[in-house]
Amino acid sequence: MTKRRAVFLDRDGVLNRSVLREDRPFPPASLEDLEMLPGVREACDDLRESGFLLIVVTNQPDISRGTQSLAIVAKMNQWLKTELALDDVRVCPHGDTDACACRKPLPGLLTEAAAEWKIDLSESFMVGDRWRDIEAGKRAGCRTVFIDYGYREQRPSGQDYDAVDLRGAADWILSAVNLNGAPLMSSQLKIKIFADGADLASMLKLASDPLIKGFTTNPTLMRQAGIRDYEAFAREVVAHIPDRPISFEVFSDELAEMEGQALHIAEWGDNVYVKVPITNTKGQSTRPVLKALAARGVKMNVTALLTVAQVEATVEALAAAPASCISVFAGRIADTGRDPLPVMTRSLELMLPHPHLELIWASPRELLNIIQADSIGCHIITVTPDLLKKLPTVGKDLEQFSLETVQMFYNDARTAGFTLETSRAGGVR
Repeated sequence: MTKRRAVFLDRDGVLNRSVLREDRPFPPASLEDLEMLPGVREACDDLRESGFLLIVVTNQPDISRGTQSLAIVAKMNQWLKTELALDDVRVCPHGDTDACACRKPLPGLLTEAAAEWKIDLSESFMVGDRWRDIEAGKRAGCRTVFIDYGYREQRPSGQDYDAVDLRGAADWILSAVNLNGAPLMSSQLKIKIFADGADLASMLKLASDPLIKGFTTNPTLMRQAGIRDYEAFAREVVAHIPDRPISFEVFSDELAEMEGQALHIAEWGDNVYVKVPITNTKGQSTRPVLKALAARGVKMNVTALLTVAQVEATVEALAAAPASCISVFAGRIADTGRDPLPVMTRSLELMLPHPHLELIWASPRELLNIIQADSIGCHIITVTPDLLKKLPTVGKDLEQFSLETVQMFYNDARTAGFTLETSRAGGVR
């Protein structure tokens, strides 16, 4: 049986307006006080039409504290369920001291709903305005959207997207997935996206995303991630991700030893590509190493190229190699004030007679680089997790983006507690 997708929604602050006291949110006291937020009805309609179940998961600890009745909460929930055609509303009436499994940030409300409704949590989303919502969504395995009102309280971390309201959250969700649950960009881009990083947890999460076609890493990223045992880390990654290309780099500075390391790395898996720099630290060309490895049938990812001459030499060295990649650091070319597009376009021309070779646009600096690389026919682009999070903003309405930017500045000023004394006439003193 095919599992379904859901958008889990916190209630207060997401569907209806919270009551603010000293910049902290509280639920409305009665049905008469319940006010649906602007854009909520339309956002719910769009999500439902795209095949999502809409399930509210809300903490209501005032019930156990005796300051609110279960009956009044049920009336408010029923009104929202009817007005918004929600599929389900799930309530945790407990406080922190009750130690229940359903109070967010624990994921009980989500996992119980998933079991009953046959929901694939990895293809679902949690939308909330407090850290407990985001943490519950993450623990359940959902992608998360934080609606940021600038409350004076603990803030979440690790959410997939920040929005200003449910309308913005829904727009991001709908731009991030198509009707089959796969990222929308995968149906629009011809270029293959490889994730660049060395954090195992992040790599495994990205491995579940059909948009990601491969992985690259390097000693610098591994050092930053705190990796101590290079081979143990690499073998663990290959064991978990055996079905997509993964590049691991040699780190010797001597050509003969570099070749030996490459042969050893190639043994780690059939999907392993060995990264070999275009030169060593002394500027010696690694072409002899590349040719020797090509003759031994090693798949390579030749890295750190920045010039057309380097690409030309590498293409010649890899002419008899199995499937291999040539990684041109377009971002570093741009860092020097030069346009990388002529270099990348010429590189593709040089590689055209060799269909077993693929060009990698390495070190992109912005989302525009993905569009540029795709438009010239580049085969692969490496993208960091931080840049991947911004992918859904491609094609975003600029007027809406402008409004969200203004709202972000406003909320941050409130959160920081900034004040200005003004005159009675309205001017700033």
